[in-house]
Amino acid sequence: MTNKLQQFREDLHQIPETSFTEFKTQAYLQKALQAMGYQPQVIATTGLYVYLDQGHSTSIAFRTDIDALPVHEETGVGFASTHDGYMHACGHDGHMAMMLGVADYLQAKLDQLQKNVLLIFQPAEESIGGAKQIVDTGLLEQCHVEAIFGIHLFPEIEEGIIASKPGPFMAMANEVNVTVIGTSAHGAMPHKGVDANIILAKLLVDFETIQTRMISPLQPTIMTFGHIQGGHVRNQISDRAIMEGTIRSFDKTVQEQMVQAMNQFARHYEQLYGCTITIDVNDGYLPVINDEHLYQTWKDALYEFPLHEFKQPFMIAEDFSFYGEVVPSVFFFVGAKNDKQGFTYSLHHPKFNFNPQVLQVGLKAYQTLLKKLGVLHE
Repeated sequence: MTNKLQQFREDLHQIPETSFTEFKTQAYLQKALQAMGYQPQVIATTGLYVYLDQGHSTSIAFRTDIDALPVHEETGVGFASTHDGYMHACGHDGHMAMMLGVADYLQAKLDQLQKNVLLIFQPAEESIGGAKQIVDTGLLEQCHVEAIFGIHLFPEIEEGIIASKPGPFMAMANEVNVTVIGTSAHGAMPHKGVDANIILAKLLVDFETIQTRMISPLQPTIMTFGHIQGGHVRNQISDRAIMEGTIRSFDKTVQEQMVQAMNQFARHYEQLYGCTITIDVNDGYLPVINDEHLYQTWKDALYEFPLHEFKQPFMIAEDFSFYGEVVPSVFFFVGAKNDKQGFTYSLHHPKFNFNPQVLQVGLKAYQTLLKKLGVLHE
């Protein structure tokens, strides 16, 4: 099975596609699943699902993400991306390989199922939340799903270690776009203009005080603006400046407090300088919260694996959170760090890579869950 998992991963690694453009990926998955004897169904445009309906009253679901990133690959591997400028830099190729492994494993055991099984191949995790689109179809309710699990490869912990935590695990995230409209003027006559660049710079500094002076220090928050752009030429007062960023926390009320404070600063500077400021906040991901009871069941089931329980949550975000709004869920990591082999690059890095042996660890974790949760008759 290890060789088969590796082949799945290498094939998929070569055809990375971004959110809702995963048509080659979808076709590959369809072909692989059909070869196993399944009839996968299309969902959320480029996604798929396989429902192993054996007539039982409840189901267990497993989810993999299938999209890639606009990253130029620098791994140097023989199976590198054939789509220039795009790469599976977040391990989704490995996630899909593990899920195909689960499907292959179950094909010979369908008559042993004590519960139905739903396998979800979900598009658009990296950008706009394909999980929400799938949840909104009512698929989980239609399939009577009582629990859902998801895996993510994680290069921050040692290879083969399985890790997670109960309760809050990953942050909720919203995208924020700020636009300042001023008045252009010659750079030698700044008093005749309204400098959008200066106003934006002031906003950026003031926004930093929202975290440090307006939100309780006991509330984990992040406000990061990674893209700033303003002006046209060096000797002209800028009439337009923008910045794009993200705000993150574990509480919807805290998110709203940050947005409210940003808007208060914006209204103040509009009155002070006679400019126009818009702040657009896009709906983002909810926090990933592992169901406490299901987490303990998950932990007891995998007691023979090398397990690590995190003490603190992560500020990274994952749209797996939308499934947890509907049914109990557990999301967990499979360690991919290997110093000797040079597998130390972070997620989203152009050199991110991993030992294919870790795919077998993830598959065995899925197989063990199927048995210990009573889905498969041992």
